Amino acid sequence: MNETAPATPRVAIVTGAGTGIGRAVARRLLAEGWNVALAGRRPEPLAAAADGFGDHALAVTADVTARDDVDRLFAEVTSRWGRVDVLFNNAGMFGPSGDVGEIDPAEWGATVAVNLTGSFLCAAAAFRAMKGQSPQGGRIINNGSISAHSPRPRSVAYTATKHAITGLTKSIELDGRPYGITCGQIDIGNTRTELVEQLNRTLGVGDGALQADGSRRVEPTFPVEEAANAVVLMASLPREATIGSLLITASGMPFVGRG
Repeated sequence: MNETAPATPRVAIVTGAGTGIGRAVARRLLAEGWNVALAGRRPEPLAAAADGFGDHALAVTADVTARDDVDRLFAEVTSRWGRVDVLFNNAGMFGPSGDVGEIDPAEWGATVAVNLTGSFLCAAAAFRAMKGQSPQGGRIINNGSISAHSPRPRSVAYTATKHAITGLTKSIELDGRPYGITCGQIDIGNTRTELVEQLNRTLGVGDGALQADGSRRVEPTFPVEEAANAVVLMASLPREATIGSLLITASGMPFVGRG
């Protein structure tokens, strides 16, 4: 535990906490002395992620697309720890691969439900909790993506939702100012997680990721622990400071400029 941790641990909720970035962030916060609720659809990965942290960790099975689940999640957290200081809105999915004319509307809808509506429902619940607690205030961190800046080919559903997250983030930041609630967004490019491996399989990235010019290129990645460090930095800032937007990518990733 960090020796500078406050006497009363701060409270965080991390969605999509069973694997990948969410798991890394939740465990890093726990290691820093936070109380953390780990939320996700599958109980087994959540229990594994929470293992070793005792009463500081709370695993809650919840579907972010279901308002009743989200309300139950926040009720369990406030009942146990009395408040919510940080929400890391992380749960998401890549959705279907294809050009805009090929995407099944049902798959489009499922991607929007998880990536956008789920983030909205969790942010709304966090906002209500942070507005009503004493002392008032808190911090919401939305997990965007490098796709919130530039799309990959054949990723219209995922890209559209991640662009929308930027609008959600900025609107929450404005709405929260009277109540001491801040909202920021982290956009991550090619950290090594199961989700990136899934994307590679979905997009057929055996010989490299499809680029805008039709070529394929093996792209660099970076450890997921470094992405977690960035989120924890955002979460740990004092009330007087906030990071509105943070972009972290693998060194040498074909993003800046023309490749």
